[in-house]
Amino acid sequence: MTTGQHRAPRVVSLVPSLTEAVAATAPDLLVGVTDWCSHPAGLDAARVGGTKNPDTARIAALAPDLVLANEEENRAPDLGALRAAGLDVLVTEIRDLDQALRELERVLVRGCRLPRPGWLDDAADAWRDVRAGAGAADARGAVVPIWRRPWMVLGRDTFAGDLLARLGVRNLYADHAERYPRVPAEELNARGADLVVLPDEPYRFTADDGPEAFPGLPSALVSGRHLTWYGPSLAAAPAVLGAALDAAR
Repeated sequence: MTTGQHRAPRVVSLVPSLTEAVAATAPDLLVGVTDWCSHPAGLDAARVGGTKNPDTARIAALAPDLVLANEEENRAPDLGALRAAGLDVLVTEIRDLDQALRELERVLVRGCRLPRPGWLDDAADAWRDVRAGAGAADARGAVVPIWRRPWMVLGRDTFAGDLLARLGVRNLYADHAERYPRVPAEELNARGADLVVLPDEPYRFTADDGPEAFPGLPSALVSGRHLTWYGPSLAAAPAVLGAALDAAR
């Protein structure tokens, strides 16, 4: 990194959940965030475009000491352009809860040179006593759409799928070759699921948009932020997601 020994690093975050993680710990570090960085409200940082189409020239002009990215949310050509501009880019990989907790510590402690925040311990504690539901006799089989037109669902090796498994929900496409396969609604309905889990992001499923495609199947409308974001929301996620899943029985 190019920071001076005593100066706090200037950080650009290209991942909404990492933006929230830094903002909850040391908001003054953030000099640039994406248009999709919605938490916390009122962020005092330049907007640098979307996660898939960031304005790399504007990011370089902000002269950050560190750019935070994710191998799934951000495109390799954009990250390559930032590195070519001489910027330090920290790329996270997050496929399950344990990896998320490790990567958050790497971002905050090693990347941003901050003390380990208390909320990260709260998040680890909140999930410590949650039983691993995958394979349990009472685990409910579910399909988990994340988009429609076309329909797309959670497949293998996803962070959201791991959280659901810990809460006693078995993703019926967890063994699919793709991480986010496209599956027609007719096939989803024929899968033999016990319920359908409908998050409000990236597609905003609502009571009036989503459940009607799965007649006769209980629908759990869940907070996408608590299901897919790795950051401070993890501390409340077991209770928030658990309540939504219980309501779908």
